[in-house]
Amino acid sequence: MPMTSKALAARLDPRRPWFAEVDRSALRHDLLAGLTNATVVLPQGIAFAIIAGLPPRYGLYTAIVVTLVAAYWGSSRVMVSGPTTAISAVLFATLGALALPGSADYIALALTLTLMVGALQLAAGLLGAGAIIAFVSHSVIIGFTAAAALLIAATQLAPALGLPAQGGDALQRLTGTFSALPEAVPLALAISAGTLLVLLGLARLDRRIPAYMIALGAAGLAGWALDAGARGVAMFAPLGAIAPTFRAPELDPAMVTAMIPGAVAIAFVGLLEAISIGRAFAIRREERYDADQEMVGQGLSNMIGSLFQCYAGSGSFTRSGLNAESGARTPLAAIFAAGFLIVLLVLVAPLVRHIPVSAMAAIILHVAWRLVDLDEIRHIIATSRTETVILLATFVTGVISELTFAIMVGAFASLAAFLYQSARPIVAVGAPVTEPGGRRAFANAHLRGLDQCPQISMTRLEGPLFFASVEHVEGELRRIDARDGTKTRILSLKGTGKIDLAGADFILKEARRARRMGLGFLLIAANPAIIDVLRRLGVLDALGARNVHAHKSDAIREAVAQASDTVCARCSLRVYHECAGKPGPPAPRAAETLVQGGTS
Repeated sequence: MPMTSKALAARLDPRRPWFAEVDRSALRHDLLAGLTNATVVLPQGIAFAIIAGLPPRYGLYTAIVVTLVAAYWGSSRVMVSGPTTAISAVLFATLGALALPGSADYIALALTLTLMVGALQLAAGLLGAGAIIAFVSHSVIIGFTAAAALLIAATQLAPALGLPAQGGDALQRLTGTFSALPEAVPLALAISAGTLLVLLGLARLDRRIPAYMIALGAAGLAGWALDAGARGVAMFAPLGAIAPTFRAPELDPAMVTAMIPGAVAIAFVGLLEAISIGRAFAIRREERYDADQEMVGQGLSNMIGSLFQCYAGSGSFTRSGLNAESGARTPLAAIFAAGFLIVLLVLVAPLVRHIPVSAMAAIILHVAWRLVDLDEIRHIIATSRTETVILLATFVTGVISELTFAIMVGAFASLAAFLYQSARPIVAVGAPVTEPGGRRAFANAHLRGLDQCPQISMTRLEGPLFFASVEHVEGELRRIDARDGTKTRILSLKGTGKIDLAGADFILKEARRARRMGLGFLLIAANPAIIDVLRRLGVLDALGARNVHAHKSDAIREAVAQASDTVCARCSLRVYHECAGKPGPPAPRAAETLVQGGTS
């Protein structure tokens, strides 16, 4: 729903609500968290830029500007934005076919693409589209990141072995690398392995240790001591300018058109990442979270970042988790991290040329491995066939096609699954049952083998009754009639959250059908919103007050009153308490009043 002018102004107002939370204690905690985060993001920024096909300094620019703007205008108190592996991989997949990675044309396209991504995200936030993200299954992100991890690993395996970079998709890169194995540089492989061992060892000690920086430092010392550059090991080029400068993106209409699918995919992935991370930490910290405001923050960060030589960024779960563990209280922690990163760059930039490329490739391989959430994949496969299909569709598409296409396939599969499930609500027949403790409730008559009244069918509907579900609901009712016989129907709408015109017409159709057969048709509806819809669509007037009730007991009492005394006289079941007032043989068991609100 579009924002009002007042709400729109609040989204863009530079006076942020978290200003009131800043005090001396918060400043102290945020400074420490910011310093810790800066030491982690420095090597990550370089690694992610390489994944994106950009010179390392562009990842660092992104870790400064995008981080600062997203923290300032976003909704999360502790989320840290900046370059991420998934977005870097999608950007590379989008631009790799349009220009040579690392070239001036490629960089110009990356900045333009980032501006497009930011504009899409900002528009989505201002239009209040945050709720739409909730319709996309979590399995899409799991499958997408696994495919991105495979592409990243395939890209970095050759540099880790001291081989030239390979081209093509993930499988082609892997094939090319294995065919070139005889030309691998043993020293490059040794440095890669050593870097990984240092990284894994430090990671087991404490997450707050700047493991990436220490591992790169150790690799740099090893490379210097072994004179790796002279022995065939590729070394990093100097970083060049260490502070971002203003540079407006070039808007070539032909290229803008060609990059629209990639921009949509990156904007979508970025928002999914940021909102899922921000919401997770807000729940954990019992803080309020506004998905629309986060979308505005992400959009502004990418739009402004594109003007200062940044490529698209989003929320980082690793850096956000580290930020929270380090005691961050407000978004100032991420802002301080951006400032400390500039200071670290001044000190460390001259040393980058001593780092072997194979060492950074090893770090990126480690990042790629950590992207694959094996526990979550096993959980999805074990618990949900639908989510498993969505995960596999996203992953396989990403491996055999393009990552930009994979996220669209996953989103479409997720939406299709949601619509399919919405169009197939539960339709079941209930019968009274005595629960432990003497409590009486309704249970599924067919699953539990319970006695049913020969004249009354207590049918419940769990799910929406709208144009897409009417055909399924009608089919289920006819199957129930064929199995149990045609009876007076009590249709409970307590589990129905939505009814449209088609649903209302269906209710009236069922009521007319019952009357033609000389049977009753009653509704149970207690939700004020549903009752209002039924009134507006003429259902209440058509059925009459006697046939619409708020409680099961009232509906059953009316249905029993309408039941044939002749049939009741031959019935010994006495299913309902109200049956006691009808003629017939003595009840075989003591009747009990049904408990309103019982489970079905």
